[in-house]
Amino acid sequence: MTRILPGIIAMAAIVVASNILVQFLFGQWLTWGAFTYPLAFLVTDVMNRVYGARDARKVVFSGFLVGVGCSMVGTQIAGEFGPLVTWRIALGSGLAFLTAQLLDVAIFDRLRGGAWWRAPLVSTLIGSAVDTALFFTIAFSATLAFIEPANDVSWAGEVLPILGFGPASPLWVSLAVADWGVKIALALIALVPFRIIVRRLKPNLA
Repeated sequence: MTRILPGIIAMAAIVVASNILVQFLFGQWLTWGAFTYPLAFLVTDVMNRVYGARDARKVVFSGFLVGVGCSMVGTQIAGEFGPLVTWRIALGSGLAFLTAQLLDVAIFDRLRGGAWWRAPLVSTLIGSAVDTALFFTIAFSATLAFIEPANDVSWAGEVLPILGFGPASPLWVSLAVADWGVKIALALIALVPFRIIVRRLKPNLA
């Protein structure tokens, strides 16, 4: 456990920071948390490459527990429009994180024998797509309103052009598309620190 402690600390820091920064808007479609949360995939992939899938999953589960704790705290803090974290958001966040990160670990492990960049890139792209789809659907889709009937998310169902210029869809779809776009960009950028960190920790693996 000691050898993956830096990974656990990094994952916890990312989860806590993202839970705080998601409260602050960045433009019309994003929050600042959209720029910190994808770093969780970088941490998972580094742990996977250096220490293997088993230890990477331990880091994921530690991040999940921290995320649950943040959500529980958020449900007890009143904001301008109600609790900072609704039960739908808490459920969506937890399920999306755990599912996407474990999927990332599995895909990375399957592809680890190829070119150095293939496993982190493919696993992150697929994992982040699943993460985005699960979170925004669970948290904001009108079809899942039964999860928390008292939580009014009708604002997320307002029909608008996607990102202001695409076909008409509920607002939450635009939020999801913008979020995934950031994840794609960061997945490509993260290949640089991934390569550097792995080379320093395990030169023979890079």
